[in-house]
Amino acid sequence: MRVAVLGAGTMGSTYVQNLAKMKDVQPAGVCDIRREAAGQAAELWGTNAYESLEAMVERERPDVVCVCVPTFLHKEYVLKLAAMGKHVICEKPIALHREDAEAMIRACREAGVRLYIGHVLRFFPSYKDLRVKATSGIVGTVQVAHAKRLSAFPKGWNRWFADASLSGGVIVDLMIHDLDFLRWTMGDVQSVYAKLHKDDHMEYANVTLQFQSGALANVEAFWGYPGAFTTGAELAGTRGVLRFDSSSSPTLEVRRLRREEDGREGSGVPVPRTPAKHDPYYYELRHFLSCIAGESEPVITAEDGYAALDIALAAVQSASTGLPVRMGGVLA
Repeated sequence: MRVAVLGAGTMGSTYVQNLAKMKDVQPAGVCDIRREAAGQAAELWGTNAYESLEAMVERERPDVVCVCVPTFLHKEYVLKLAAMGKHVICEKPIALHREDAEAMIRACREAGVRLYIGHVLRFFPSYKDLRVKATSGIVGTVQVAHAKRLSAFPKGWNRWFADASLSGGVIVDLMIHDLDFLRWTMGDVQSVYAKLHKDDHMEYANVTLQFQSGALANVEAFWGYPGAFTTGAELAGTRGVLRFDSSSSPTLEVRRLRREEDGREGSGVPVPRTPAKHDPYYYELRHFLSCIAGESEPVITAEDGYAALDIALAAVQSASTGLPVRMGGVLA
């Protein structure tokens, strides 16, 4: 299968590093408007660098294109690729707006191509294990949950993360990992209540989810955290508690952002990995490619990506109004 990567930032480079380990994947170009970034990633993968998507597709003829550009560009490029008849693996979040996500899903369906959204948390061994144990009844019925994700403030190209109109902010970009995980594990969300605090150097969100089952979850996300990148989850059931915290677990390795005072350029976003043979991004990409080849059923669909965005946007709405939001509208 011929695979190309669009975007050579932190996530695009992460994709390239993992795709390069797959002997049955043929590299079909790396594209980025920044010539140097595209060239570095392409050299690592042994393929050609491009500054134009159209030129890359015309020359390389990829079967699949991995979309790793900033979130505000997802819709534009996914629609282009659907029109070109290319399967798409798109980084999370699927888009910034519900109508954009709907348009992307519809365009790919009508073009007969696959669209997968990179919610990589589903491929982390610790989180997979949490879900298996939670849904198997080991701790009884899960009634209360807590999840957190604490990170340095991501830089990114032209500091696009800091502009909520481009990134969606800490809820849509960072917390969405845990929103997807909790929905995957605990079922559909009924209502959302959120608080958000932000300034030029930090953004902190605290969100309460009530599930249709009646269970509750508290979710934290923090850009600007002064410590190491930290994640955690706790699921409390009627017969026990499941708990994971990256700061105390030997199964998670965290790559920290380099700070500006080091005198070096920092990464766009911290990328957690595990010390297993391959990291979760490898298993995610391997899975999506096997689904495109018709060898597997997807662990996550584009519709799941839409559902995670729907919850995140409800949280943003609640934070802006100070009111709880029922999924599908504001609570009376």
